[in-house]
Amino acid sequence: MARMDQKLIDATLELIKSQEQEGQGDERIKEVVNRLLKDLFNAMADLDITSEELWKACDWLTQAGQNNEWGLVFAGLGIEKFMDVKMDWEDEQAGIHNLTPRTIEGPLYVAGSPESLGYAELETVAEENSERLYMSGYVRDENGNPIPGAKVEVWHCNLRGMYSHFDSSQPEFNLRRAIITDAEGKYEFKSFVPVGYACPPNGTTENLMTALGRHGARPAHIHFFATAPEFRKLTTQINIEGDPLTFDDFAFATRPELVPPIVRISAEEAANYGKDEAFAKIEFDFNMVKEATGAPEGENHRTRAEVNS
Repeated sequence: MARMDQKLIDATLELIKSQEQEGQGDERIKEVVNRLLKDLFNAMADLDITSEELWKACDWLTQAGQNNEWGLVFAGLGIEKFMDVKMDWEDEQAGIHNLTPRTIEGPLYVAGSPESLGYAELETVAEENSERLYMSGYVRDENGNPIPGAKVEVWHCNLRGMYSHFDSSQPEFNLRRAIITDAEGKYEFKSFVPVGYACPPNGTTENLMTALGRHGARPAHIHFFATAPEFRKLTTQINIEGDPLTFDDFAFATRPELVPPIVRISAEEAANYGKDEAFAKIEFDFNMVKEATGAPEGENHRTRAEVNS
């Protein structure tokens, strides 16, 4: 079949745009919507997308919203990855060089985690049959100087791949804490080695990944925000070394610099580290960058979950 006449596409776009009232509404939204409609209508013509396919897409979009899976869709389609790529490019243009790479936040952060100074235990309830983990390091500036009083927010899933707040079987803020670095800029927390997880089975994101010939699974990882006055917020996560999906993450979040070595310490050796049990050890420093006048913000103000919100 021949491609639809471009004049018909353009005339339809002009008709839609003609309904806008000059001086009313939001000019930025007008600009973005009109551009996206132009790209969509031309894609419909180029690919001969049918009304049947479009209404199926409408049903899928509706279901994704009802399932509250849009955060997963953004991750799985690489949209959140591209946001990071774009922000990295903007930083480079502004002369900002991040020593600790940013990577995606994901949709499962919850504001207001309990704070402690220097050290935190992430488990509100003990996770049975888990491998003990101690992770520690320093928050530093671009020159390697420690940043006392920085806040390191950390969160990860349980052994069922579920996050507190979004999983009603867990107490609020289980496996979520905020650690204020000590006078030397150090943080440490006790938890367990997390596991990877997949999108909700038979959910809208998994169905989309299946249609794309892809899986919807993530490797084991731990999320972080690092913040401090006069410094740019750092959004990042580490992967657990050795996970088979480390470099096959459906969310494209893995960066080689964010896969620190994990060392297993035997029960016999544990006393040398001031511990009384066998454990896995990860050491990782966060390097933060000073705010720069005129630089892109490097952070968004997306809607984030809050307790009792």
